[in-house]
This record gives sequence, C-alpha cells and structure tokens, in this order.
Amino acid sequence: MKTLLLGDLSPTVNSDPLFKEQNKEKLFYDTIDLFKGNDVNFVNLECALTDSDVSIKKFGPPLKACPEVAKVLKDIGVNYCGLSNNHIFDFGKKGVADTLKTLDEVGLAYTGWGDNYEDSRKDLIIEKDGEKIAIIAVCEHEYSYALEDRMGSRPFDVFHTIEDIRAAKENADRVIVIYHGGKEYCRYPSPRLYNACHAMARAGADVVLCQHTHCISCYEEYEGCHILYGQGNWHFVKPKFTTPECWNGGLAVKYDTKTHKIEFVPFVNYEAGIKLAQGAEKEEIMEGFEERNQSLKDGTWRDGWHEFCESVKELYTGIVARAFTEEAEEWQSDIFGHFLDCEAHHDVWAELFKTYNHTNEK
Repeated sequence: MKTLLLGDLSPTVNSDPLFKEQNKEKLFYDTIDLFKGNDVNFVNLECALTDSDVSIKKFGPPLKACPEVAKVLKDIGVNYCGLSNNHIFDFGKKGVADTLKTLDEVGLAYTGWGDNYEDSRKDLIIEKDGEKIAIIAVCEHEYSYALEDRMGSRPFDVFHTIEDIRAAKENADRVIVIYHGGKEYCRYPSPRLYNACHAMARAGADVVLCQHTHCISCYEEYEGCHILYGQGNWHFVKPKFTTPECWNGGLAVKYDTKTHKIEFVPFVNYEAGIKLAQGAEKEEIMEGFEERNQSLKDGTWRDGWHEFCESVKELYTGIVARAFTEEAEEWQSDIFGHFLDCEAHHDVWAELFKTYNHTNEK
C-alpha cells in the first residue's frame, strides 16, 4: 500500500476561517497533490472539533476548531485520523463527543482513542489486495491519556506498547507506530525516547514516527525500521511565529509498505496555509535534516539533547524552587506534578539533575 503519514493538524486564528469557508486552495496550495494515488492518508488531529467553550483544567492552551475541518480533510483525501495526543481532550467529554460525531458524519476513520485504557489499545487494521497493515497510535502522559476508569487517548506504556507491537506484527505485514511525544522544540531525541524507539523497532515496528515536538528532528534506519524522531507540524499555521524558529516547517512522510521505501517531503507555512518547500528553502531544510541524521551515527545527538536541556534549565530549576513553598501559588505546585507525569518533561529533569550515581567516580 502507498501511505502518506502527516503530523500535527490544529487550525489557528490564521487558518480556521479558511477551514470554515472550506477554501482548500489557500489552505494547502500545491501540497494537495501529495494525497493523490495513496491507499492511506493519515493525519494527527491535535484539537477538538467543537463549539464548546468549557475547557479542562490544564497548563498550556486548549485547542479546538470548527467542524468543517473534517469535511475539508475528507475532500482532499484524508481517510484516517490519529486521536492519540495531548489536545484531543481539551474540551472534555463534550468536545470528544462532538469530534467523534463529526468524523463519523463525513466518514473519517480514527484510531488512538477508547472508553478506558484497555479499550484504547485497539490497533487500526487496514487490508487491501491481500496485504494487511496495523497502525498503532500512542501518546505520552499529558492530559488526554486514558485511565482505567476514564476515556482517553491510547498512552504509550513501556510494557504494554511493546507487547502490542509484537502481537500486531504476528498478524500484519507491516506495523506503523505513531508516537506523540518527545520534548517540544528539541531537534534531538532524549536518551529515553531513543531507547524506546529502538525497543519498538526490535518488537516488530516497521516505521516509528514521533510527532508533538513541532520541529523536524532526525532520522535513522535501525534493524530495518524507519525511525523519525520528530516530524514537525503538518498544518499548525503561525506564519509570524519565529520563536522557536523550527515551528514553520515540517515533513510529509511517504511510505510504500510493499517496497519498504520511505520518502520525506518538506513543506513550509505560507500565509494561512502550507506549501511545498522549494529552492533554497528546501535545501536549507534538508541539509539541516541530513546533518542531524549524521549525529545519530556519530553519537553527537546526545550533545544536541544536552545543549537543549541546558537552554531550558532556568524554567525547570524555577519550578523546583517554587513548588510547595509557603509563597507558592497553587499552580506553581501543581505544575511540578505535571512535569513528573509527562515523559518528555521527566527526560529533561533526568538530564539536568544528575544523581550521585552519575557523578561519582568512574
């Protein structure tokens, strides 16, 4: 099967009006051609499609968009959506109900969601011409993930996800893992994420795509598995958003399940839509990508990860210093627990605050 695998979609103040108008030309320009001739066009829907104004309690912005988004996606050729991410539950049960209803009405299939934790562990199985593929969409532990007694996104579990991949591989020709996680704005994986992706590859994954970081990271082929540690945004348009500078570019991933060949197509934000990267802009994106890919071969990706963690050290030390003190506001203590719950934040803790076992003599 020919598949097109895309990153995060969340309409913004720039693009939501065009989704409402269903103005596909200004939203997608020449990228629409990418959808033609594929068996699978998959996108991560990182927002609720709802008119509700009642968001959950959280740190960070709650994301939602107009229901016309589903119709636009269907019209350009999208046929599958991933719902395993940290924003799909931003407007609670009503927001999810509205989203699922809208997707069902236009005929968009989805995966990565369940009535509870066990129910969320359902793979998306696609069969055509005697070939079967399984898509497993998981997310790190940040807001939307399912609990034993509550609906939510399918969370990554260091034990269960590996078991799920191994089981899927026994019954499918190809297994594609969509992993929503990694540290936002960091172009390199953490050591934990690096090891987790390798473990998923050894369990039988043919492709592992990491999303959520909002920037293009680096790629390697490990034991026959294609691993992309950061895909960047797909349609999350903020054309004047220059911090971080990585926000306005992304990679579309074209993967042929029969030949096992993978291709990366760069694109950029343009006004209220996206365009294929061309000329010098394309060269700059792909040259940077290749340089980071090389860092996985020579080990210097660890330096890139450490440098990023040092750049955000003040934020993390400030949280430690304020939490649970007499002067702390409620949110300043609550965010400490949030940073411990989420793998990406915990990865930064571990890099910045080494234990004696790491600093004692070697």
